[in-house]
Amino acid sequence: MTLKTTAGPLLAALGASLLLTPVGAAQAAEQQPVTQLQPTRVGPALGTLTSTTGYATAPVKDLRLDPFAQSNADPLNNAVAVKPDNPGMAPVSTTAVTGALSNGGGPKDLPAAGLLLSALPH
Repeated sequence: MTLKTTAGPLLAALGASLLLTPVGAAQAAEQQPVTQLQPTRVGPALGTLTSTTGYATAPVKDLRLDPFAQSNADPLNNAVAVKPDNPGMAPVSTTAVTGALSNGGGPKDLPAAGLLLSALPH
């Protein structure tokens, strides 16, 4: 018995594989993938920040700091006033600082903090 090998079926399989393979597949395998970052858009992020800041800071600005305000037990209702010996000077009192709190106000009613909190959105 002699073994005969023919190259016909092998060549047919090789030709079929070449015909079925897309032309760009060999080139695509050689190219390296390219990654790019998308451009940063700051506008939408800032728009969201400014629109939600008011909802977060409004309760803080209106918070009642003195729970005993407008009651007989309010320790901030006791004011101290000093009248200087100089006739040209006005009396100095603590009611400028504590008056807003003893009337039931919040941080927005304080002299220095009120100016800073008024810069925040509503």
